[in-house]
Amino acid sequence: MLSGIFHPYFLPSFVYLICLLIQLSANQHCHSKTSKLFRKVVDQKQKEQRTYSAGTMRYSTSLILIKLLVIQYLSVLCASQDFDFFYFVQQWPGAYCDTKHSCCYPKSGKPAADFGIHGLWPNYKDGSYPSNCDPDSVFDKSEISELMGSLEKSWPSMSCPSSNGYRFWSHEWEKHGTCSESELDQKDYFQAGLKLKEKANLLQALKKAGIKPDDELYSLESIVAAIKEGVGHAPGIECNKDSAGNSQLYQVYLCVDTSGQDIIECPILPKGRCASAIQFPKF
Repeated sequence: MLSGIFHPYFLPSFVYLICLLIQLSANQHCHSKTSKLFRKVVDQKQKEQRTYSAGTMRYSTSLILIKLLVIQYLSVLCASQDFDFFYFVQQWPGAYCDTKHSCCYPKSGKPAADFGIHGLWPNYKDGSYPSNCDPDSVFDKSEISELMGSLEKSWPSMSCPSSNGYRFWSHEWEKHGTCSESELDQKDYFQAGLKLKEKANLLQALKKAGIKPDDELYSLESIVAAIKEGVGHAPGIECNKDSAGNSQLYQVYLCVDTSGQDIIECPILPKGRCASAIQFPKF
């Protein structure tokens, strides 16, 4: 079958395709180009079916199949390259547990009373985001074996039933991490999150401003100002409601450049559904 690709009649097309692959691989915004190329190949296939003899069709079919495989690769590659920044999201465990939904501590035990990592999420400047970019890149716990202790401490799963965290980390990698593979492999992705948490000590910044997890109400403005003072950039704040319906501090969004290293000013902030005064629940 492959011999048909290198038939003299088809060799120029094949060389062109390889050049196109290289060109598109270097282009960050290539989703539309890939889909247009796919349609072009399908149209070409239909024309060839009407034009070529049965013998020639064997060569044509071989080339078309290779083209479609290359385009499938480009679709994955483009998706993993195409984002503008990360949201680095930390959540307060007291607000996760203090709702109508129950929470379960990890098998390693109750986490410390500190913000835990929720995720590192590629995003676009228009507020949308890519997800599940590479179905072939599955979570592999052996890739993060050296980070396990730090992940259990700083990136714990609070969902039920109680778990060792693998299901949570697998979800984060496959939904979000695969969309940043042009910058970070699996180990680098989780390591980036851990390093960012060290840079952004939210609890320390809030306590320095007199804001403590004591079930008291604090102005949303004062929480934003305290984190901005401590981190250097304004955060996005997401709230949820406790079982009594009170608005409470739930998640904090910081924006990070595409390398996953530096905190930056947010191009766009998420809508947090917070009241003007929110509770900082105990944990």
